Amino acid sequence: MEIINLTRNQPSIINIKTSFILNFQYSKDIWILNCSQGCQHLMEKKNLRINQISNIIVTEKNIDNISGLLGLLSSLSLINRKKKLNIYVSQGIEKYIILSKKYAKTNFRYCIYLYILQTGLIVSNQEYQIYTFNNKLNFEFLLTAKNKYGTFKLNKAQKFRFPVGPIYGKLKNGYSFLLPDGIIIDGYKFTKFNKSGIKKSVLSNKYHTRNSIEISNKSQIIEHKFIV
Repeated sequence: MEIINLTRNQPSIINIKTSFILNFQYSKDIWILNCSQGCQHLMEKKNLRINQISNIIVTEKNIDNISGLLGLLSSLSLINRKKKLNIYVSQGIEKYIILSKKYAKTNFRYCIYLYILQTGLIVSNQEYQIYTFNNKLNFEFLLTAKNKYGTFKLNKAQKFRFPVGPIYGKLKNGYSFLLPDGIIIDGYKFTKFNKSGIKKSVLSNKYHTRNSIEISNKSQIIEHKFIV
């Protein structure tokens, strides 16, 4: 996965880094967090195809976050896009999209599904997930990748006399089991050369809160607003 910043670099009393791309090269899938003005032109310069966008997430009600959204949606229609597009927004922004489409007299050639952001898992694929957390006036996000488990320790499983079958597959994928006598069998210990998944946080408030501290724990912050 590649993270690409789409925000314009310009002087400001606030450090704003609101729009960026999550580019999954292997699956040819693109997720966008916020659509700043001119984001599709920046994507073109970086040789990214807008038709590969499957999910758009608007983190908060801010004109900088949606100024390029309608232009991007119209461009997708002009290139005759057929597959659906998922848009995740906070309460109120869905009205902006619906009314803008109405007054611009624009009909898209593809289906748009609007989802209102709520705390919990919102987007996922085979390797990555995005969780959102309501922080009163805005939302904060956590991007995680699944752990990758290495070679299965067959000899160790045989020592525990586990029957050959589905239980081996569960152990390979890191599942844990609680035996009747209270002993916990940790699947993570039955594989070697394991690789822990990444953890990245998106914090949209300059003040520390309990949510932001918990979300950013042991993670890399890829967006954070603060007064400079």
